[in-house]
Amino acid sequence: MLAEHNKKDQLKEDDLATGSDVLLETLGQQGVELVFGYPGGAVLPLYDAVYRQSFDNILVRHEQGAVHAAEGYAKATGKIGVVFVTSGPGATNAITGIADAMLDSIPLVVFTGQVGCAAIGKDAFQEVDILSITAPVTKQNYQVHDVKNLPKVIEEAFAVAVSGRSGPVVIDLPKNVASDSTSDKDDGKTDALYSIQQEEKLDEAMLSSIHEALLQAKKPLVLAGGGVIAADAVPELREFVHEFNFPVVSTLVSLGVLPANDSLFLGMGGMHGTYQANMAFYECDFLLNIGSRFDDRLATNAAEFAPNARIAHIDIDESELGKVITTEFPVRADARKALDWLTSNAKTRTRQEHKEWLQQLTDWRQQHPQNYETNEKQIKPQAVIEEVGRLTAGDATIVTDVGQHQMWAAQYYPFKRPRQIITSGGLGTMGFGLPAAIGAKLAVPEKEVVLFVGDGGIQMTVEELDVIREYKLNIKIIILNNKALGMVRQWQDLFYEKRRSQTIFSGQPNFIKLAHAYGIKSVKLSPKSWRKTLADVFAKNESALVEADIPELEQVYPMIAPGQPNQVMLGVD
Repeated sequence: MLAEHNKKDQLKEDDLATGSDVLLETLGQQGVELVFGYPGGAVLPLYDAVYRQSFDNILVRHEQGAVHAAEGYAKATGKIGVVFVTSGPGATNAITGIADAMLDSIPLVVFTGQVGCAAIGKDAFQEVDILSITAPVTKQNYQVHDVKNLPKVIEEAFAVAVSGRSGPVVIDLPKNVASDSTSDKDDGKTDALYSIQQEEKLDEAMLSSIHEALLQAKKPLVLAGGGVIAADAVPELREFVHEFNFPVVSTLVSLGVLPANDSLFLGMGGMHGTYQANMAFYECDFLLNIGSRFDDRLATNAAEFAPNARIAHIDIDESELGKVITTEFPVRADARKALDWLTSNAKTRTRQEHKEWLQQLTDWRQQHPQNYETNEKQIKPQAVIEEVGRLTAGDATIVTDVGQHQMWAAQYYPFKRPRQIITSGGLGTMGFGLPAAIGAKLAVPEKEVVLFVGDGGIQMTVEELDVIREYKLNIKIIILNNKALGMVRQWQDLFYEKRRSQTIFSGQPNFIKLAHAYGIKSVKLSPKSWRKTLADVFAKNESALVEADIPELEQVYPMIAPGQPNQVMLGVD
């Protein structure tokens, strides 16, 4: 599908390979099918090789978009996303996406162009010290000085990106290394500095203690985080919790670990989580956290989090154990292996049904369900998301930008499988959504891909609409337009006496005409006929931009105010 965008002029057998040829060959050996990139002076040799070898490069319209698209690809598949950018501003434009991937533990390998080795450190045109800049937001970074070292550096970078806790890796490629020729691609030397952590044996004694405590608990609770998704451990999690009737709370990025309609699933916890999930944190007497880092949007007041519970924490990253919440049972382990051990070693033990606890959770769900006020004269964002859930049978890959729409999507779309929500969790990056949707669609073309985005976030990376047109991607883009930076405005209303400083847009572009300018069909929903219009959009196998004007002051509830414990929620009936 993509090769038609490149020409082909293969190397002759007796030609010497350039560093760029070696790079592309090594990527092929790593199973890389496409990259997201944007050319520039320092990577001209690389893009010449891309042309000659018909390598699939998705030409984005901004380097930030390249990294977010690679994130969307990686989040949807679990594979490593690969990026090409040039030196200087090309590399610095990529920093936001790299930082986003670092906080969400997303495996990327980002190749940054660099000035030639002889010019490094001399303030050459478009030179920046990208190794220093990216050091805090990567697992490891490299600068290759000899083309002979390139294959081993790339191989190690791919191993680093997925070893232990996944994350981004940067390879800085000086222009002369990309253009140098070699007939010897492996002399045993390498610039590689990273020592990949060897997998440790499971702490079976601690896991046994965890299970004994779980079986004795009257109010057990499982918190399933992004580490469960990253470890491909959803089948093991589902078997474990159903075997022992353990209720489950998810984080934002792990929605789909259990289907939304599963009786054991309490929903997302934290600042905008469900009532029953947050009350479960408060009331439980044993909490098993698998793969969540207890971030401040989940454990909103660490000192008062799960005050009645003994806490166990299983995480692949040992530095997370005890970092935020004091943990009685810490275990460094891969989530899948730990869950498999817990299940297989405990089936013969007597377990409690804890019927009273499950009934209490059901009562909370029924007494305080997710709800919103309906109004036939207005289009409610929650209703739009629910209708999309119905039209897609709850099986679409849902991509969001950041803001109120992100939380409404988390609350009202009926997620049922892992890797179904593609969103910016830890960094909360506006502009993430549109390019990430492109990456997700290229990753899973057989799935319907729906992007929910706000009127603020769409304008941060709107140029990537041109990529959707060029590659003829069927992505449904739904702008929930409240003519404001809605989430920031909500905080101003609640905590700053409604001083709406710089959060209300006095004017906006015509999004319908803007989409038309990019060659994408568009439609604006009317309060009287929006459901039929939406159904017509989803009935067609083509991209579309849908704009829905929603109430300007609509709030996201429930909400936990900053510093308040999980059980103190605003907007609960």
